[in-house]
Amino acid sequence: MKKKKESDFGDIRPYTDQEAVAALARVSRHPMLPVISKYLFPTLLAGTVGHMLRGIGSIDQFQDEVMFAVVEAILAKTSNGLTCNGLDYLRGIKGKFLAISNHRDIVLDPALIQYELKRADLPYTEICVGSNLITGQLLEDLMRSNRMIKVIRGIGARQLYLSSQRLSQYIRESIVSNRASIWIAQREGRTKNGLDTTEQGLLKMFDMSGTGSFEENFQELNIVPMSISYEYESCDSRKAREVLLRRKGPYTKKPKEDLHSILTGIRQQKGHIHLEIAEPLSSAEIAMAGKCEKNDRYQAIRHVLDRRIIAGYRLWKTNYMAHDLLYGKSEFQNEGKYDAQDLKDFEKYIAHKLGKLERRLDQDELRKIFLGIYAGPVDAKKGL
Repeated sequence: MKKKKESDFGDIRPYTDQEAVAALARVSRHPMLPVISKYLFPTLLAGTVGHMLRGIGSIDQFQDEVMFAVVEAILAKTSNGLTCNGLDYLRGIKGKFLAISNHRDIVLDPALIQYELKRADLPYTEICVGSNLITGQLLEDLMRSNRMIKVIRGIGARQLYLSSQRLSQYIRESIVSNRASIWIAQREGRTKNGLDTTEQGLLKMFDMSGTGSFEENFQELNIVPMSISYEYESCDSRKAREVLLRRKGPYTKKPKEDLHSILTGIRQQKGHIHLEIAEPLSSAEIAMAGKCEKNDRYQAIRHVLDRRIIAGYRLWKTNYMAHDLLYGKSEFQNEGKYDAQDLKDFEKYIAHKLGKLERRLDQDELRKIFLGIYAGPVDAKKGL
């Protein structure tokens, strides 16, 4: 594989250390920084975070000293704690890897993975983020200083093909050259129905840059499935609203809607959170897929990923309660997964979240969609 120069990826790669230093200096002067700082670090004196940013000399230092503290503050304010299993799988990989996870929160999914990598004294990954989320210089500076790879969205078919080729090449070169591991979501956009499935087009994109056989192309990527589970789904009522409106016709996002989702996801109470790192795809599994015909090869890889990600998803009381409510049963209450008070509190939570949405929306349908977001993982695990 012919290696491209770094400049060939200049518009999609993360910032260099030098670029990040300049970017963080810009962030330190942004008028929103005092507001963000007061929310995350209320005990710090005004100007402390800005001073810290101006003293940053590298991306590693920024992620170690600032972003790690930011994630800790978010977890302390909005969760009942984060747990993680499977880090030994990463320690056992020779070289870099491609992490593929489900996608529930725009920013927190990759941020929590980086947080756990740091706690385990493992190198950070670069992260793939859609260009539609980069709504201004502030977000671009923060994300590209956090090792963001820009995935170009909203372009024509020909441009999309060429963009996918470049992204595929960048991912493969990063891993094969042992420069950096990569994180990417299993699908474009967050899961909005509780069912985590991998897009086949994503797997085709990975294969575009390969120069060997199907098996060789996928084996050298060291693919690691990961599952992120939130007790309270990020932006749950907003997701339910979007699904309902999409059923009625084309859905067009309002300006800054994604930014609002990012901020809501950060501030919303999340309950318990769990990250499960699954066993990497094996040579035998990839070889078995390689024996299939054409697109069936990608389907076979997709099924392995989906099974790993679903198996790794942790079910909470909210999932069991939603499943019983959706289907009018008491199956999981009878099994002791939750009690009457839990159910009363969850019903109150549902009423509160849906009560914030427009009354003109079909409330019965909205409630079914909302419950489905939480019940979906239960059905998915039953399907295994």
